[in-house]
Amino acid sequence: MTRVLVTGTAGFIGFHLARRLLAEGFEVQGYDALTDYYDVTLKEKRHEMLLENPRFSATVGKLEDEELLWSVAEAFQPEIIVHLAGQAGVRYSLENPRAYLDSNVIGTFNVMEAARKLKVRHLLMASTSSVYGANEEMPFAEMDRTETQLTIYAATKKANENMGHAYAHLHDLPTTMFRFFTVYGTWGRPDLALFKFVDAILDGRPIDIYNHGDMFRDFTFVDDLVRGIMLLMEAVPQRPASKDDIPEWDSLSPVAPFRVVNIGNSQKVRLLDFIDAIEAELGIEAKRNYMPMQTGDVPATWANAELLRNLTGYQPRTDVRDGIAQFVAWFRDYYGR
Repeated sequence: MTRVLVTGTAGFIGFHLARRLLAEGFEVQGYDALTDYYDVTLKEKRHEMLLENPRFSATVGKLEDEELLWSVAEAFQPEIIVHLAGQAGVRYSLENPRAYLDSNVIGTFNVMEAARKLKVRHLLMASTSSVYGANEEMPFAEMDRTETQLTIYAATKKANENMGHAYAHLHDLPTTMFRFFTVYGTWGRPDLALFKFVDAILDGRPIDIYNHGDMFRDFTFVDDLVRGIMLLMEAVPQRPASKDDIPEWDSLSPVAPFRVVNIGNSQKVRLLDFIDAIEAELGIEAKRNYMPMQTGDVPATWANAELLRNLTGYQPRTDVRDGIAQFVAWFRDYYGR
């Protein structure tokens, strides 16, 4: 059995990835701080479900705790590390930027050190579409310039990409960074738009719609995202002999076994259409509170997923209405509403 260390297994994406890995016969070591950024009970329930499988074990600890993280990694001896843990949330980074430096920069450095010492076969780490920042040319492609991040959250993720490249080059550590695009789905985070909209509409509260609804997102269903990660685990980057060996469509570094890959649905969905679909699924009309654009937000995201397709033969395809229906069914069942 392939051993995979996954950080953030009590989190939204980490939980889904761990569950899929276990279903396919992998042995998984989880690592999560169970912070109170949002409802800890939800995180505990996710871990509780994973712990029903004897091939899953979990440690509660912060990424910044270098000694604990290393002791867990050394004892488990993973062949692959998938690093998903970190301080999430674009808007929260405006309130508490230091949390992002501690978790996303120092914590990620500790993960990379563990991967280096253990000489893992493949290190995969989460980035975000937010690194594209003020870019306006779409769809976003991996080879686009990314020097205009608009929040500390995005800046820390771009720092992770740069750190990952340096370690891949210096230590011949095969590393893949994936940029996520507006992930949603069952067991989602309460701070994400879909969760907040459904919760408010069912409760009869108004929903805040920023930039007066003139926004577009590339909504990616979590099951599609996880499948992309699973396939990329086997797409291990190799240091090229020369830059001439790199296909035109590949983001592979000319000097390191390092690659950046978008994972997105490749469909630009208007926010107001997204809300219409939620109303249709709930059978309730939302009370809409139109507001100006929030600081640090961007009007649109849209992924070019050609690289993912070329590497794996796969591209996320879940229609947003189908994804919303699955989320609403889970939400009503979990909360009894």
